[in-house]
Amino acid sequence: MIIANIEDYRKKCEARLPRFLYDYISGGSYQENTLRANTGELQSMLLRQRVMVDESHLNLSIHLWDQRMSLPVVLGPVGMAGMYSSRGEVKAANAAKAVGVPFTLSTMGVCDVHEVARKTGVPPWFQLYMLKDRGFVKSVIERSVSAGSRVLVFTVDLATPGRRYSEVHDGMEKDPTLLGMLGFVAQGATHPRWALDIVTKGWPLKFGTIAEAMPKGVPYGKFVHDNFDSSTTWKDIEWVRSIFPGKIILKGILDPEDAKRAVQTDINGILVSNHGGRQLDSVTSTIRALPKVLDAVGGRIPVFMDGGIRSGLDILKVLALGAKACFLGRAWAYALGGAGESGVRDMLDILREELEVAMILTGCSDVNRATRDLLIKD
Repeated sequence: MIIANIEDYRKKCEARLPRFLYDYISGGSYQENTLRANTGELQSMLLRQRVMVDESHLNLSIHLWDQRMSLPVVLGPVGMAGMYSSRGEVKAANAAKAVGVPFTLSTMGVCDVHEVARKTGVPPWFQLYMLKDRGFVKSVIERSVSAGSRVLVFTVDLATPGRRYSEVHDGMEKDPTLLGMLGFVAQGATHPRWALDIVTKGWPLKFGTIAEAMPKGVPYGKFVHDNFDSSTTWKDIEWVRSIFPGKIILKGILDPEDAKRAVQTDINGILVSNHGGRQLDSVTSTIRALPKVLDAVGGRIPVFMDGGIRSGLDILKVLALGAKACFLGRAWAYALGGAGESGVRDMLDILREELEVAMILTGCSDVNRATRDLLIKD
């Protein structure tokens, strides 16, 4: 297959991975209304084409805190990436390093934070879920600090997991039956390239960060349901701050009232996110939520957005509304699952090329100066 865009990587990922893994990446919760809205509403936004503007010199880079990023893009946290391609988190982090953008390691990653930092030479940003065992959570945060992580992405929209029908059908949500286990094995056997890569290069196959807290033989979905903490409140941000000295981004904000409350705490950024349509279905798309969150924040801290971003044109739309940068999830997961590290790097190159085209044809020479004037207003 000749790869032209992220949709091509989705198709390649679907062909290469066993069904249960592809479903985990691509699926949403319940009827997947929010999953579809994320992409559909973003793609339906219209850019304002302008002509006869000198676009011979483009700037796609941004500065965030003390870091220069070659693109206004962050590889966001994606669980189980080390199952899509051997040591997948390291591969994605290496691709991000080569391009000059940050990589965020998920709490539910196969590789732990020290492995990623050691093998890439760049400490990753680290994404945190709040578990009931606060002593263990404290040790997880401390490990990220000791590995050199300077940004913590604290996810706050997974107090309890949304119901994802594809994962129920695949047997990932609860204890799989013997028939279900045989189904996993059979799926692997019918995807020999994936199986050979994982079996020969992917060990140890465990959740690197939470391995100590996860009893042997407990399915992923059951662990999440039983251990993620639904008692988490705004006061817990103070507790996290007492342990983590770097920048903290709060991930999972959709409502402007929550955004107003968030800026009253000791955080450094907000990530507008609905967990890729994987949590509460029928909530607003992120592109629809973004303007109100930005208004509520009032420029006091940077605001980021994820959800539905599939092209460089999408990135420009998000920046035009006022976000500092975009977090990518499925985009890099599809590329990793389809083609490993080279796929992730190529995916980022595709986004760069598409962003350049969008900038030239809208008369925007600098991503830092993208405004709502680039969009056609309803």
